[in-house]
Amino acid sequence: MIIGLAHACFFVKDLEASTVIYRDKLGLTPAFEFFRPTGQKHGQYFHLGGRTFIELFQAGQPPVRGEGQSYHHICLEVTDLRATVETLRQRGVEVSEPKLGSDGSWQAWLADPDGNRMELHEYTAESKQGPYLA
Repeated sequence: MIIGLAHACFFVKDLEASTVIYRDKLGLTPAFEFFRPTGQKHGQYFHLGGRTFIELFQAGQPPVRGEGQSYHHICLEVTDLRATVETLRQRGVEVSEPKLGSDGSWQAWLADPDGNRMELHEYTAESKQGPYLA
């Protein structure tokens, strides 16, 4: 089941300017980047310590909900994604099918009654976060 906060995701207006703040001003360690098939950078992962990260994506992919809102989702780390999804479904929670994400980790999605998105996340041996996990 759920064992901790894996990451918080924010959409930002200027990815490079935000990277400077998180890396150079806050002192967070860049972990890895996300690139489109065209080679354009559109995301940056930062290690906060332990097993926790911040994920930034260039705004507009997909559009941000609400005026000026940058919160996109929180991500909860789980020990066994398939078992967690099954348990949540038995409890009446609508959860997406698990799929392998571009970071090499398993993920599934749900939302609370207010529409706040949550990602369930299980690291694998191939997860890009692996070198940073404590």
